[in-house]
Amino acid sequence: MVLEKQDLLEHSPLRLKEVQIPEIGPSEVRIEISVCGVCRTDLHVVEGELPAHKLPLIPGHQIVGRIEALGKDVRRWQGGERVGIPWLFKTCGKCKYCLSDKENLCDNAAFTGYDADGGFAEYVVADENFVYSLPDNYGDIEAAPLLCAGVIGYQSLRATGLKNHGRLGLFGFGSSAHIVIQVAVHRGLEVYVVSRTDKELALAKELGARWVGHVENEMGVLLDAGIVFAPSGELLVDSLRKLDKGGRIVSAGIYTTPLPGFDYSLIYPEKCLTSIAHTTRENVRAFLKAASEFKIKTQVNVFKLEEANEALLAIKNSSVSGSTVLRIA
Repeated sequence: MVLEKQDLLEHSPLRLKEVQIPEIGPSEVRIEISVCGVCRTDLHVVEGELPAHKLPLIPGHQIVGRIEALGKDVRRWQGGERVGIPWLFKTCGKCKYCLSDKENLCDNAAFTGYDADGGFAEYVVADENFVYSLPDNYGDIEAAPLLCAGVIGYQSLRATGLKNHGRLGLFGFGSSAHIVIQVAVHRGLEVYVVSRTDKELALAKELGARWVGHVENEMGVLLDAGIVFAPSGELLVDSLRKLDKGGRIVSAGIYTTPLPGFDYSLIYPEKCLTSIAHTTRENVRAFLKAASEFKIKTQVNVFKLEEANEALLAIKNSSVSGSTVLRIA
């Protein structure tokens, strides 16, 4: 499914096309794709909220498949292995961020389905060092949401500083939140969920939330930390109102609407508003290891490859709960 011009999903900008099977470089692997997750970031790319880096483009960055061909210098992998590819496609390995374990901030990073063709297709190529083994206790459809929704949620959870106790708020309850809530509950955190839709609140309650409600509702407690998944600057400010002193709000999105002005008392005393950007390879491996230790239930809505526009539109309109996946093969 190829994007030639950014446009509203209502205009079905993705087109089904026959393209050349991608050639592999010396250190790359080619993967025959089984499934690819569909993400709100894909929505921002397709509709133009994120500026185009490459057109035409094949989106998609939660890729699960099997290695079909190996570059001549590949040493880490063998043919036929099941692997996953997430958002981070490549880093320079030389800038100050790469040299200080912050490769997610690399000045010259490239991203799957944004700078390089991604997984809304039958084949994809990737550098052997940016491909990951997947936990055996997940099928392909279950594993796909782990590769972005899972790793971004996990990186956001780590950024809150909470370990195995405390009150965590989740603002927006889509693909990422419905995964991270299970990790948080498994670790002993009390989780409070804010969402616009009753079906998402019902899912949150089913997955172990201590409290669920809308942003205007009183929780009855103040939070030690919160993660904002919805791309709303207004919600970021509202989340600060529910935060205890010394607490931290983490914005998990790659895009959000502008933040309205707010009173200094919302960040005093010692409240922190921060963001996470992309992810590191270390974080991906750490999350996949955590996911292998117990079974995260991924609620998945499955669409066909040629239904990619409909899948993204369903995410845009919040007409699906949990994660969304395209079945390729």
